[in-house]
Amino acid sequence: MGDLMEPLVEVPVAPGAHFLLPPKLEGLRRMAYNLWWSWHPRARVLFSRIDAGGYARHRNPVPVLAGPVAWPQLLENPAFVAEYTSVLREFDEYMANGADHWFARTHGERLKGPIAYFCAEYGFHESLGIYSGGLGILAGDHMKTASDMALPLVGVGLLYRNGYFRQTIDADGHQEHAYPDYDPAQLPIQRAVDRFGQPLTVTVELPGRDLHVAVWVAQVGRVPVLLLDTDLPDNDDSDRPITHILYVRGREMRLHQELVLGVGGVRALRALGIAPAVWHLNEGHSAFLLAERAREYIGGGASLDDAWAAVRQDSVFTIHTPVSAGNERFDADLVRRVAGPLLDGDGRPNTGGVGLGAVLELGLGVEQDRSQFDMTAFSLRLTGGANAVSQLHGHTANATWQGITPHEILSLTNGVHTPTWLGQPIRDLLERRTDADFDAMDDAHEADRFWERIAAVPDEDLWEAHQRQKLELSIFARSRLRNQFARHGEAPSTLEELEEVLDPGVLTIGFARRFATYKRASLLFTDLDRLARIVWDPERPLQVIFAGKAHPADRPGQGVIQDIFGRSRSPKLRGRVFIMEDYDIRIARFLVQGVDVWLNNPRRPLEASGTSGMKAAANGVLNLSVLDGWWDEGWTGDNGWAIGGRNTNPDEGAQDWADAQDLYRILEQELIPAYYDRNEDGVPERFVQLMRNSIASSIWRFSTTRMLHEYVERLYLPAAGAQIAASGARRG
Repeated sequence: MGDLMEPLVEVPVAPGAHFLLPPKLEGLRRMAYNLWWSWHPRARVLFSRIDAGGYARHRNPVPVLAGPVAWPQLLENPAFVAEYTSVLREFDEYMANGADHWFARTHGERLKGPIAYFCAEYGFHESLGIYSGGLGILAGDHMKTASDMALPLVGVGLLYRNGYFRQTIDADGHQEHAYPDYDPAQLPIQRAVDRFGQPLTVTVELPGRDLHVAVWVAQVGRVPVLLLDTDLPDNDDSDRPITHILYVRGREMRLHQELVLGVGGVRALRALGIAPAVWHLNEGHSAFLLAERAREYIGGGASLDDAWAAVRQDSVFTIHTPVSAGNERFDADLVRRVAGPLLDGDGRPNTGGVGLGAVLELGLGVEQDRSQFDMTAFSLRLTGGANAVSQLHGHTANATWQGITPHEILSLTNGVHTPTWLGQPIRDLLERRTDADFDAMDDAHEADRFWERIAAVPDEDLWEAHQRQKLELSIFARSRLRNQFARHGEAPSTLEELEEVLDPGVLTIGFARRFATYKRASLLFTDLDRLARIVWDPERPLQVIFAGKAHPADRPGQGVIQDIFGRSRSPKLRGRVFIMEDYDIRIARFLVQGVDVWLNNPRRPLEASGTSGMKAAANGVLNLSVLDGWWDEGWTGDNGWAIGGRNTNPDEGAQDWADAQDLYRILEQELIPAYYDRNEDGVPERFVQLMRNSIASSIWRFSTTRMLHEYVERLYLPAAGAQIAASGARRG
């Protein structure tokens, strides 16, 4: 390969929103419609300088550029024009040159087409609300890292016009749900066009009618992500909302969504002339792509068995949770009724049908319940490689799916996209003191050199950078809480008190995730009197911030939120415990960068991975966690704390009590003393050493860069039929 590369996967698009830019600043349009800006702070600052109020309101450059802008004043501002020129040059160089990155250097000639990555949700940035939680954030980080590594990849998902719900918590602690109405013209996405330059649509057959599906493109650096949308005038009014809501609770509507994702996604790729070398199903929501691909082979003359074998050869599957609710199932009768036109046929050559009976048989779950179609079982049987998302999850998954999967489920531990989640003060410090370049650290050997230098970062500098991030969290959280309580009708005096809470000098614990009951968010409140003594200790106080959503259909999870809210307003804990509403990527960034300790206490072994703790660890935030998911392999004994052990009591009540007691013990005897014991300069030396160990043990090992090395060498290239020699990606 030469120094410059053609686009790895190119999707033609129509112009986006209609706005006029000065010719000298026309490059802003290219940057606005590429989510590269979402992980490059200089680009976001540049757009903010155009209209600070507009950017703060939308957190998205497209409506900023489309709004009223004083362009003459900006053109006369040499500092702005110089920064624009510099950022645009950085962007164009990024997009043009990928030949020196790890994939091109080590495996670039071994992949004859791109990886097609299917996922039901993507979390790129808070302004594009087509994600709900960990699965989507991981998918977004996967896309960003593939772009950084110049890995040829195309994503496929759905464009949810109403997104996932926005959460408010009322004065009684009840979770309330509101669904935004996104206008695609205001989003950083563009319509894909066909070879004639017309907006691209594909068709999916449903009982008695054809469903028309529009194809949008979210460009994520070098990686295009196709987003499918049924809200078209050509569709029946009852079909237009199919792709409106992420994780809609209605089972029939959910099945329609997953048919659109799997079948429509394959047809969109075909219409664009994209021929994937590997098909990656991230969770089972897109499993119908396997049936659609088999239908293609049968239409070309293959037998049904040969079609299944061909599909299996180049397909891989990632399973994300051992919890039954996370593995999609549908009533078999519902699949027969809704998917019949797509799936049915006798399997003979050229009929194009894969046979509904054969599909249902392949979707038979562990329980052998023929009334259910199990998307995970179907995916495992029809993919040539599969992986769990941590070492412990691999053991659990193989035990759970024994007899279903024809191959071992590999353990490929998740990671996070470091440039997205690293706070700017910590990042500036590490780059200044260690010569690290987090935008270009895509090789294990580069990471090794970083570890050799991290010990040289002075304690006081690391502590100062952390305190700056903690101050930013305090300022942000106070504003959010003030708005929250003002809506509850709290008195002005109460709102004024919020200016004094979340003191950056007080030890701060963060707990933020989906409020499923197995995550045991209320464990900290097991002994209220003991907790009250801890948080109100006059010399060594503690404060706790909670955030997270429960699915609208998850009543027990919503009950957990109400319980925590009530306790946070109780006389014993008021002013020391808070719950922030409407958890999203932005709140997550502030929390994982700014708290001192990240608390995670699920029932072992029900947490498959848990990437929020990885984000925190990379920022020097210490994990206080049950040995589940990633922490079971991430804990080294000197980079945080482990609650309980690796043995699980089948009596859940007894296990909860034991874990709570160990949690209190760690707080009282280890964690709080380490935080408050200071040297003459006011630096907690023991705590800072743990912070340094946290960064050193996580920032490469639990990055999506390391993760993608493993995906490439252990899943993608074998599925593409390539023979490889491992490059050491799994070291450390």
